Amino acid sequence: MAGVAGGNDFQWCFSQVKGAIDEDVAEADIISTVEFNYSGELLATGDKGGRVVIFQHEQESKNRPHLRGEYNVYSTFQSHEPEFDYLKSLEIEEKINKIRWLPQQNAAHFLLSTNDKTIKLWKISERDKRAEGYNLKDEDGRLRDPFRITSLRVPVLMPMDLMVEASPRRIFANAHTYHINSISVNSDHETYLSADDLRINLWHLEITDRSFNIVDIKPANMEELTEVITAAECHPHQCNVFVYSSSKGTIRLCDMRAAALCDRHSKFFEEPEDPSSRSFFSEIISSISDVKFSHSGRYMMTRDYLSVKVWDLNMENRPVETYQVHEYLRSKLCSLYENDCIFDKFECCWNGSDSAIMTGSYNNFFRMFDRNTRRDITLEASRESSKPRATLKPRKVSTGGKRKKDEISVDSLDFNKKILHTAWHPKDNVIAVAATNNLYIFQDKIN
Repeated sequence: MAGVAGGNDFQWCFSQVKGAIDEDVAEADIISTVEFNYSGELLATGDKGGRVVIFQHEQESKNRPHLRGEYNVYSTFQSHEPEFDYLKSLEIEEKINKIRWLPQQNAAHFLLSTNDKTIKLWKISERDKRAEGYNLKDEDGRLRDPFRITSLRVPVLMPMDLMVEASPRRIFANAHTYHINSISVNSDHETYLSADDLRINLWHLEITDRSFNIVDIKPANMEELTEVITAAECHPHQCNVFVYSSSKGTIRLCDMRAAALCDRHSKFFEEPEDPSSRSFFSEIISSISDVKFSHSGRYMMTRDYLSVKVWDLNMENRPVETYQVHEYLRSKLCSLYENDCIFDKFECCWNGSDSAIMTGSYNNFFRMFDRNTRRDITLEASRESSKPRATLKPRKVSTGGKRKKDEISVDSLDFNKKILHTAWHPKDNVIAVAATNNLYIFQDKIN
């Protein structure tokens, strides 16, 4: 698999953009999660309005072989509705926090979607035939008088226009007191975990009325609370291993074989803080917003406010790689604190071969890092470069002094335009980048 940029043989180019161009963006249309399925054939997005939109990869056309297949809308459905908790007098938002696909077992596809409180298992299936020739009802569905039926006929299946149906198969509710921030399907394909601020639960996909509480960090006295869980994920190959990250910048790896309640971790990953760089914001910017295992299961990646770190699971005392995402913002932390941007939760993702990683930034910029060459690149998701097959030009931010022609000043960055959610196709160099209410799809351009 090609690297991120820099070589003569590899560039990223625009493929598609989904979503309205309007300047006034409705809150409900803001994309809140993006996820490819295991084959990369389907791409799902969830938004703040509780909707899930699934795009399907169309096959390449023989007439235009240079154009690789596009992603077109396959199914759209309302996953969650706004609710009200009368006991706590709290509104429960319909916003989709996470979507996770299950590996495909048959013709249908299954995915888990969650808002703050309730996880749902959805089945997405196709129907292109309908039954005709019923004995007890007419073609329009009305029941026939049984005394008028003089002969029996065998119903037949007739072809019809393709219909894609989304139906909720399981609803996993009432297990989280706090807001759910993560769901992760286990490698046994039978169980999954869900995490909120203080607890992690393990579910069986067939059982909705109970779950096992495997981590509980809630102190007896809530005034003693010093950290919360920010993300959690199952190991891609070992179904007994999972990790969770905290707001203190630490990651704990737990083994479910050791104990039923995994309050005592097996491994504890933490980088010692440099005392010389300590500031008022140190604790806030060290909070981990995302953790992802590599496909190989050997490494994991964590994202904090200013950097991405890659950890070897065999080495707990420091990361093996650290990549600065937007170091030029270190001098702006005060204003980012005042406008609440310092609490933004950026996600990160691996490419299919674990050789490159991607994460978002502000001004609709997103960053890629090649782990082999240590090259990095900043690209922009914008409609200005949204001509078909248009090559994405690398962007640079000037941190002070004289600004070069193609550079953008750090003071003119738009902090309302942020890329929090990205996804990388599991096999190909195709990436999906969510920019507010628009979904950009980019692919490699091989010259």
